Amino acid sequence: MLDNTTRLLGQSKLMSEVRNLVEKVAASEANVLILGETGTGKELVARSIHENSDRKNGPFVPINCGAIPAELLESELFGHEKGAFTGAVSARKGRFELAEGGTLFLDEIGDMPLDMQVKILRVLQEKVFERVGGSKQIATDVRIIAATHQNLESQVDRNEFRRDLYYRLNVFPIETPPLRDRQDDLPILIDSMVAQFGSGGDHISFDEKSTQALQQCEWEGNVRELLNVIERLSVLYPAEIIDVERLPAKYRPSEPCIDVATETSSALNDMAEEVVDLKMTVQNFEASFIRKALELTAGNVSQAAAKLSLRRTTLVEKIRKYDINFA
Repeated sequence: MLDNTTRLLGQSKLMSEVRNLVEKVAASEANVLILGETGTGKELVARSIHENSDRKNGPFVPINCGAIPAELLESELFGHEKGAFTGAVSARKGRFELAEGGTLFLDEIGDMPLDMQVKILRVLQEKVFERVGGSKQIATDVRIIAATHQNLESQVDRNEFRRDLYYRLNVFPIETPPLRDRQDDLPILIDSMVAQFGSGGDHISFDEKSTQALQQCEWEGNVRELLNVIERLSVLYPAEIIDVERLPAKYRPSEPCIDVATETSSALNDMAEEVVDLKMTVQNFEASFIRKALELTAGNVSQAAAKLSLRRTTLVEKIRKYDINFA
């Protein structure tokens, strides 16, 4: 079983599958490729693999390949010798040396430039590298775990990612599920996050309706977005109960959405026996939906746009187009 210090929270089937994969691969030396949307906890999965492996007493060294300028990435990974470039006033170890005996986590590997991909491939194949500005080969003993939110297969097809490196990394793929697909895990995630931002009993709590409201959200930013919401509420309402009204507006339950299917069916039945001007009918239909959304939201354009699944700027343009007065 996984060590409690590195457990991946959640009782959903999807998270159970992730934990099972982590447990299996942790006992091996296989390269791992973690796939998933931004904010789904890919680094947590990587740390869990490391801390449940034989390398757990060694370092876990992460590097975000997309956050470091291309011209500096080689030095960050492999280190450099004194005088290797302007500003290199002394020799410096890179992440490979810092991770010796442990695990190197290459986050956002899909953003790595092609020329660096070649050098990473060489290290994976030959287990040696050279510092920038140096000629001495340095042996390396690290486990590689990579992660990306991008579709690497598509990048390979577009010649944006090396096929040989992809297959080297993709020995054991693990996909981290988006939060919207594991909404049942929200209560246990919330409890864990609440505990992070409180001491003793001095932390917020959620009533049933506010918890249900959070479970109905899409969470485009996934677990990271949820963590931000919990931290914000902990700052605003320390040691208090969070009801629906205290949730940020984005996360409050809205009025029932406009039933497009029913409205469309009704409109089609009404005109079943008529010859219609399709363009005019569509425009009238669209305008009526916009008026209804504005009515339900008391003229709040942002909320109306959300009900209609439109960008606010798009809705504003349509309001002008149809000369809709909602004051």
